Amino acid sequence: MALSTNCPRMLITALAGGGGKTLLSLGLCQAIQDLGYIVQAYKKGPDYIDAAWLSRASGRAVTNLDPFWLNRDALRTIFMDRLAHLMPNAPMCALVEGNRGLFDGLDIYGSASSAELARALNLPIVLSIDCTKMTRTAAAIVLGVENFDPKLFFLGVILNKVGTIRQEELLRKTLATYTDLPVLGCMPRLPINLMPERHMGLASQGPRLAEDIAKRLHKLRGYVKEYIDVYKVVEQAGVYAQENPLERPKSVPKEEKLYVGASAPVIGVVRDACLWFYYPENLEALKKSGAKVIELSLLGEEGKTPWPHLSGLYLGGGFPEDYVMELGTSKRLMALLDLAKRGLPIYAECGGFMLLAKSLLVHGKKYHMAQVFDVEVEFCARPCGLGYTEAEVIEENPYLPKGISFKGHEFHYSRCVRCENRFTLSLQRGSGMQVIDNKAYDGLQFNNVFAAYTHIFAPAVPCWAPNFVKIAATFSRKESVR
Repeated sequence: MALSTNCPRMLITALAGGGGKTLLSLGLCQAIQDLGYIVQAYKKGPDYIDAAWLSRASGRAVTNLDPFWLNRDALRTIFMDRLAHLMPNAPMCALVEGNRGLFDGLDIYGSASSAELARALNLPIVLSIDCTKMTRTAAAIVLGVENFDPKLFFLGVILNKVGTIRQEELLRKTLATYTDLPVLGCMPRLPINLMPERHMGLASQGPRLAEDIAKRLHKLRGYVKEYIDVYKVVEQAGVYAQENPLERPKSVPKEEKLYVGASAPVIGVVRDACLWFYYPENLEALKKSGAKVIELSLLGEEGKTPWPHLSGLYLGGGFPEDYVMELGTSKRLMALLDLAKRGLPIYAECGGFMLLAKSLLVHGKKYHMAQVFDVEVEFCARPCGLGYTEAEVIEENPYLPKGISFKGHEFHYSRCVRCENRFTLSLQRGSGMQVIDNKAYDGLQFNNVFAAYTHIFAPAVPCWAPNFVKIAATFSRKESVR
């Protein structure tokens, strides 16, 4: 029998990127908790940074939901499984932050848009409108948005960046006259930007920064509670959920763990200020496949001590360019080449790949990295790869079978300035490491090491975690008889 949920759920969206949905989502996450709810937040799309902020605001791990990677049943399963992990018999609320404009997707049909996700999960929508220098036009926009896709349901609108009391009055009267959507809140323009872009990019590393982040989130919480009818938002979302319960697709039989107890391979995950871009689902997939996952650091005192015994190593994305001085004194980083030569399985994405390069050029200065791959990487002021990727595996490797195609994404401000290696991935979409004859390529390998700019989402590439754990277990067995 299909499982169902009727807890309040909603999608927070806007007309375009920069329309205020992130600040609104962060504030609502906290304000809804003040009503006694446990909030499970989600981020539409592949974004790590907004997801990290939502995790801070909600107090729990955030799941990324992306129609580009997953079909409707898979999206619903992940959405509802995360809710099932919450405390029993406690009031719950699900909040999804959209990305870009509501209808903005990959093509003229809005593929992989926030609207497509809303349809897949039957999410009622809270629409944020930037009302800068606008009054009556807001009604025309609301009518257009409402009628563009009749399958969507809107809880109401939040008027954002309102300049004066007079403007607010005109906006409220106009919307009441020409539309049937309630105004759930009216937020004046912030006197200061609580979340500067670069500050957001630094996420939440270090006690001093963590304290600053907590203060910023606290201010945002008060701001939202003052200007938005939070109770009405949740109440209306609850009414909609009661009338439109969301059914979970029938469960797929669970795979048994490949290894248990003492036989479980130990996979280290570098999680520090340098590398912290990881999807929780990727780490969960490794655990479900039988690995013991431990967190490590390349920085500070931890970076100066020997590595523990490992069966495998996962290097995610992050900001290694900000920590080149500390990385230069990291004994753990310098030990990677020896581990790679011994056959330790190492899987590296983006920032993790940069650490495995021969050198990293930052602001004209060259810094030595682990030198696993004979490639030089240069940090640039603008993105060199940004968006979804579609890759075909063209070389044998331990992680991804040759011949398969999979979807991922890339987000990097660096580029390969010298790379004479043989590539493992051919990209139908994306920039990758190098373009040869108008064809993009990504992915390098050495022994059991695989590195690429492409990030993967484990539920969309189900072979990745079991293969990683198998090769880690094989390495561990070989090491035990040396």
